Amino acid sequence: MTEVSATRWQEFLLAVQFLTRLPVPRDLPFSDALLIRATRFYPLVGMLVGAIGAAVLFVAVQIWPMPVAVLLSIAATVYATGAFHEDGLADAADGLGGGLTRERALEIMRDSRIGTYGTVTLGLALALKAVALMSMAPLDAVIALIIGHGASRMAAVQVVHIDAYARDKGAKFVAPTVLPDGYRFALAVTCLLVAAAVAWFGSLATLTGIALALLVGWQFRAMFLRKLAGYTGDCLGGMQQVTELAFYLGVAAWL
Repeated sequence: MTEVSATRWQEFLLAVQFLTRLPVPRDLPFSDALLIRATRFYPLVGMLVGAIGAAVLFVAVQIWPMPVAVLLSIAATVYATGAFHEDGLADAADGLGGGLTRERALEIMRDSRIGTYGTVTLGLALALKAVALMSMAPLDAVIALIIGHGASRMAAVQVVHIDAYARDKGAKFVAPTVLPDGYRFALAVTCLLVAAAVAWFGSLATLTGIALALLVGWQFRAMFLRKLAGYTGDCLGGMQQVTELAFYLGVAAWL
């Protein structure tokens, strides 16, 4: 099989194509190997999604009250990703909550329909995210969106770096994974985001947000590893959602 090559810019656009519904050139080179190399750009794609939400919030708050602006910004990020991560959280909640066995949990997570566990979990997550952002000053919420979306994608990269895939093969293209140099790049981008958070929010608010995200992410990871002995794409979407939310809650506790 002939190896397909691509520039770093094309790999970034491939990550954008995989994680969002944003338009990209149709003639992008594609292969399983390129999709794996594109994993390095997940935090950058997260920053892009967060920036879309931040821009909507910044403009909307000039016209409407903060609650309206926040809800519009969340709607913008959901639209940009096609609810990709939210769907993962809901499916993971249904599978982990309703599946008594590993096989049954994986079967439930393949079902496109959303159940009680997924509905309640997703509703609470979105509500808490909205309330946490509403409690911040507009500029604080703008910065939190960019950092929260970017850093939470690193949580998914971390999972694929250290854990095994739970299914026999990837349900979408290829089982997500990351190369060592890609992991280092994603981690470096995330460290820069944390440094930016410290500069804007201060060390206490930032460390509380990061610590809470790590704690919640660790607990969620323990749940799906215990039930599935590995991760799925839905688990990665859920990991992104819960760590993003936890970061907002931690920062909001100080602001």
